[in-house]
Parts: sequence; C-alpha cells; structure tokens
Amino acid sequence: MKRSFPIVLLVFLIFFVISFITNILGPLVPDIISGFALSLALASFLPFSFFIAYGVMSIPAGMLLERFGAKPVLIGAWLLAFAGSCLFATQATFTIALTSLFTIGIGMTLLQVAINPLLRVAGGEENFAFYSVMAQLVFGAASFLSPYVYSYLVARLKGYSGGGNFLVDTLSRVVPTNLPWLSLYWLFTVVTLAMVVVLALVRLPRVELTDEERPGPWATYAQLFRKPIVWLFFVGIFAYVGTEQGVANWISKFLQTYHGMNPETEGAAVVSHFWGLMTAGCLLGLVLLKLFDSRKILVVFSVAAMVSLAVALWGSATVSANAFRMVGFCLSVMWSIVFSLALNSLAEHHGTFSGILCTGIIGGAVVPMLVGQVGNVFGLRAGMHLVFLTLAYILAIGFWAKPLVNNATVSFRELALAIPKALQKRTRAE
Repeated sequence: MKRSFPIVLLVFLIFFVISFITNILGPLVPDIISGFALSLALASFLPFSFFIAYGVMSIPAGMLLERFGAKPVLIGAWLLAFAGSCLFATQATFTIALTSLFTIGIGMTLLQVAINPLLRVAGGEENFAFYSVMAQLVFGAASFLSPYVYSYLVARLKGYSGGGNFLVDTLSRVVPTNLPWLSLYWLFTVVTLAMVVVLALVRLPRVELTDEERPGPWATYAQLFRKPIVWLFFVGIFAYVGTEQGVANWISKFLQTYHGMNPETEGAAVVSHFWGLMTAGCLLGLVLLKLFDSRKILVVFSVAAMVSLAVALWGSATVSANAFRMVGFCLSVMWSIVFSLALNSLAEHHGTFSGILCTGIIGGAVVPMLVGQVGNVFGLRAGMHLVFLTLAYILAIGFWAKPLVNNATVSFRELALAIPKALQKRTRAE
C-alpha cells in the first residue's frame, strides 16, 4: 500500500484545527457570560451544546465512514464546522450560539472518527503508533496556543481605532466593538472554509477500515449493551471527559470570580498552561507505561488530580492558578489508560465497543452543565466540587479493572542492563 507523508501532514493539520476550535470555549466563557448577560446556569449550556454532538454522532459517524469513505465525510464535517462558525460570527445571540456550537460539534465528531483510519493508511500500520503520538502532541499544541490567539485578538480589537495589521484591521470591520471575542469565530469561518477547499483538491488514499475501526451491526451493539463491563467503562470515559471539560471550561471564570483575574489575559494563560501540561504529561505517561502497570499509574494520577483540584479551589490566587495547571498534568494519562483498559477487557467487537466508548464523550456536555447549574445556586466553587465525583470514579477503575491483557512493562533491572548494552553497541558503531 502506497504511503503518503503529505497526507500525514494534512491529518496533523486537521488535528491542530480540531483542537484549536474545540478547546477555546473555556477561555471564552467569561466573555460570553458578560456579552450576553448570562447566569452560570445558562452559560453551562454552551459546552453542553457542543459536546452533546459527540453523544449523538459518534456511532452514526462510524457508519457514515464505512458507507461513504473518508473524503466525503471529511468535507461534510468541515462544511458543518464552516456553517456553524459563520452562523455565530454573523448572528451573535445566545440561541444562535447554542445552535452553532452543536453544528460545529457534529463536524468535529465526524472528523475525529475519520482521521485516525486515514492516518493509519497514509503513514502505514507500522508507523501508526508513532504518528498517533505525534498527532496528540499537535492536538495539545493547538490547545496551548488558542488561548493566546484569543488574548491577542481581544487586546487589539478593544477600542480599536486603526493602525493595526491586516488581520486586526479586517476583523475590526466585521466584529461588533462590544464583542471582540467574536473575532475567533470569523477566524474559524475562514479556516474551516479553507479546509473544505484543501480537501476538495487533495486526492486521499482509499481507507479500508480494520475490525477495530469498523462499527458492527445493531445486533452487536445490543449484545454489548447487555454486558456490565461495557457500561462500567462507558461511564469511565464519561467521567474522564466530564472531568477534563468540567475543569477547563470553568477555570477562567473561577479565577475571575474568586481572585479577580482578567479572563482575557491571566485566565486565558492558565487555561493554555492547563492544556500544555496535559500534553507534556502524555510524554511522561509513555515512559511510565513501560515501567508500571497502567492501573497503578491511574490510581496515583487520580489521587494527585484530586489533591491539585482541592488546592485550586481553596488556595490563594497564585496557588490556585498553579494548581489548576497541575490538574491538567494529572489528567494527561487518564484517557489512554481508561480506553485501553476497556478494550483489553473484551476479547472481541473492539470496533463496536470503541464507538460506544466514544459516545461517552457526552460527559463533556453533562458535567460542565451540572457545575454551572449547581454554581448558579451555591456558587461556582461549590459547583466545581462535583468534579471530585468523576475523579473518584476514575480512581476506582484502577482497583476494579481486570483486563484480559496487561500493558507490557520492563523492570528497572532489565532497564539498567539494557542501557549499558545500548551504549556499548553505539560505541562500537562509531
């Protein structure tokens, strides 16, 4: 099968844009609340509208990919993202925001289902693990950069009177002066349209789904839904994404409310570092998974996340900001560990099971909404304590999970013996 490194780079670009669009909502929440005069309860429907799309579309997206192939699905996904971005950019109301975020969310769901098989084919199965890690690093880099782009645009568009660069000058003509953050959705409109054009012009390789990627018939779903272990791990994915988004979406608003931090600069920076440390933690996780049982790692990182969150919610301004950053670091290994434990707990139907697990991303809709609803009545600090429940469930997985296959590890003794041998071989080669 012919490999194509340019297509691999295109997939990396898609990962970057997905992350840039998906994870910008947290820094925007304080501005959207003030711009539309929302309560915390109403604001909680913003992440709900976006992530509910994953619950609705994760399984159908796999079926669409199987029937129509990668290119039509990818183009359709970007068209949906373009429509949602353009709608919000041109008609900025709260109702339109909910509709727009749901539409964009459906597009992002289709993209995430389609690009992993495309990456496997374009890069080759033998390189898939390496390229998958690289893609996650690209994904994390976009999450780290997007809050800074937001801060840059808002700072320059506030009270803009001319004299800026081409981008700022152009945006100033279409963005309402009282809603400078809306510039991001004009940017998304242009970027998503560009992605439609690029994919229409590029010739993609034919993607044949493997058994791990192919969704099964409805009878297989019914069979799996009768297994308690399927539900237990579905809740695990629900809890992880709910934790991630339940923290990330409210960091900036929390720091503004309790510590008076500017959400457009200081709050955005903390959210950026939250995602940046999550990416860095993934690299550490790769090493740790070669040394320790994944369940033990999950337990340690879950406890560390709970301690960090407690410090973030009750510490002083500086301590709180740093602790929120550490929460991101502690969450870094959880998705991959929970997902792999789930798949390794069933002997068959992994493709269908993956679709069910991905539907658990709906946790990113439900948990932030519950935080906002409780926060509206008892205060945001009280609302964010709900995240301890989802973290406790993730912690429990480390104790009750019984995978059929454990992650392969090496002992410290084996590692100590291997390093001198490797150095010796290198010396001989030189």
